[in-house]
Amino acid sequence: MKKNIQPYIVDVLKDALKKSWPDLIFKEEPILDLPSDSRFGELSSNIALRLSKPLKKSPRDIALLLLENVKKELNSKGHPLRDCVKEVKAEGAGFINFYLADRYFQEELGDIYLKREISLRQDYGRKKPVLIEFVSANPTGPLSVAHARQAVVGDVLANIMLFLGFKVKREYYLNDEGNQINILGNSIALRLKELSGENIEFPEDHYQGEYIRDIAREIKAKGLESRDLCEYGTRYILNVIKKELADFGVKFDYWYSQKSLRKSGKIKKVFSFLRKKDFLFEQEGALWFKSTIFGDDKDRVVIKSDGSYTYLAPDIAYHREKFRRGFRLLINLWGPDHHGYINRLKAAVMALGKPAGSLSVIIVQLASIFREGKPVQMSTRRGQYITLREILDEVGKDASRFFFLMRRTSSHLDFDLEVAKKQTAENPVYYTQYAYARISGILRNCPGKIDLRRLDLSLLKEKEEIALIKKLWQFSFTLEICLKTQDPYMLTVYLQELAESFHCFYDQHRVLGQEAKLTQARVVLLEATKVVLSEGLKLLGISRPEKM
Repeated sequence: MKKNIQPYIVDVLKDALKKSWPDLIFKEEPILDLPSDSRFGELSSNIALRLSKPLKKSPRDIALLLLENVKKELNSKGHPLRDCVKEVKAEGAGFINFYLADRYFQEELGDIYLKREISLRQDYGRKKPVLIEFVSANPTGPLSVAHARQAVVGDVLANIMLFLGFKVKREYYLNDEGNQINILGNSIALRLKELSGENIEFPEDHYQGEYIRDIAREIKAKGLESRDLCEYGTRYILNVIKKELADFGVKFDYWYSQKSLRKSGKIKKVFSFLRKKDFLFEQEGALWFKSTIFGDDKDRVVIKSDGSYTYLAPDIAYHREKFRRGFRLLINLWGPDHHGYINRLKAAVMALGKPAGSLSVIIVQLASIFREGKPVQMSTRRGQYITLREILDEVGKDASRFFFLMRRTSSHLDFDLEVAKKQTAENPVYYTQYAYARISGILRNCPGKIDLRRLDLSLLKEKEEIALIKKLWQFSFTLEICLKTQDPYMLTVYLQELAESFHCFYDQHRVLGQEAKLTQARVVLLEATKVVLSEGLKLLGISRPEKM
């Protein structure tokens, strides 16, 4: 039997398409999904619905014709899926649903038990070099919950891609120069004057958090008032950010400085490259990039009439450097206020001679923090916002990471601090970790080793046993979805469902003290469940407690 069955089923559907409509030109490959209702099999394809318009036929009629050819293919002598697929049906509005054989799932279970996490890996990446740039918050204050959400999304996406065979590096782009850094320095200078007894009217657009006073106090205590306040403040806050991220379980391979990029002359070099390609022009005393050539809605200024760079200028040079460092896929995680910036950067990437698909931009929506049922109001400049540090101190790393991932990145997230602190089934991270700890406790009391020669997994016939085995099988499929969508959200959903499947099984059936062969089969089921829970929690960067 085949470990990863999906590509083989896709091939069967493609062959059926060719036989059913030999002249059809259909560029998109058939897609397999997990049915929302387990009564409709293990895998489902909506290919008939997608073909309805070009073929001008009802999805149901298309599905029935495809079904006939799919069955012929699967029943042919020597076909690798012959013993894996129990039944195929055309159901509902025109879905083609595949029902997999129990024997297939039993072999999958045995494979997880014997090979552990190795059995769960799929080499989708083939060591393709990927750079994920995320957080990249200006070093002007502690990290907010918006940055925290980006941090865990980027970190877990990197974990998943590494697990799936990509060669992934994490990078933080440091905006360590420019207007916001100048404002930081001036904010510190004003607080220093306050400490010296001056009465200061603090500008509205300056940074007003208590951390600015902390920096000023440290500078005064050390007698460093003559230092470059911008540089000192940047270094101070960067150390705070690094410590917060480390405590959050997020570590970067690289910290790339915008200031060093400018000093290196690489921005001027990229302009020279673009001029030779005739992608730049001068107008009204400014230098413009012809981004409309590459699909942007208007051309963009890269050097203003006063000679200063726009944000796009260093970004073009920075992304050129990413490619020159050997990365073939660039993934950037940005906040929602950067949505309008995507097309101009993709245009820049194409101007550099790279395909548009070599840059992927993920917009991570904001998060609202709720305390006692009420949203906490936030204002970054005034320093009135919940920081990552406060979240970590209040609910801990595990709950913080899990809760920040519990909605799609494209959706706004409501983070309820009270729920995150509960040690009950209402708290999803506690519920998932408790499943792991509960299994660990049972396995500690298991007598001896499993006798593989006498192991009979066909004894696992109860509906709760079958449901748990099938849920284990969905782990690799879930990671594939996370990879395709570039969103780790589905892993949190899957782990909650896996924990629920285990609790349902264990609440109905005893493991130890049964007939010897049944006990051994159920022990293998629990061992495999622990392996999958362990790998899932590890990918999320969450601890795996043996006892709770």
